Amino acid sequence: MTAWKRLSSTSSDPSILLIRLMVGSVFLSEGIQKFLFPYLRGSGRFEKIGLPAPDFLGNMVGSFEILCAAFILIGFLTRIAAVPLITIMIVAITITKLPILKQDDVWQMLHACRTDWCMLLGSIFLLWKGGGKWSLDARLFR
Repeated sequence: MTAWKRLSSTSSDPSILLIRLMVGSVFLSEGIQKFLFPYLRGSGRFEKIGLPAPDFLGNMVGSFEILCAAFILIGFLTRIAAVPLITIMIVAITITKLPILKQDDVWQMLHACRTDWCMLLGSIFLLWKGGGKWSLDARLFR
């Protein structure tokens, strides 16, 4: 099987739609909020946690979240769209949640990263399974 065939293939399981709705809607909302509330969710937050070029990164991450979330919601190039979201979540957990583990304890860190963990695992699931029966991937790449 070619690399493109693997990336465009999808499981026929219709329940994947639920994971797509969860992952897509949360990332879409968070991406939009990075532009609506840049001080709290975007560049201001990135500056507060010490990331370089916070204006650029805030806009870039917000744009990727919106675009990839839209692709996931409609099930278009689902596996490819999941990769940037997985990267975003790994960075977010590493930069914002591991310090909680060092400062407090494992329970505080687990509480703080519950949404990040769900989004990471949901995105990994979509990378693994594809968009499912009710996706553009299933219609376009049969």
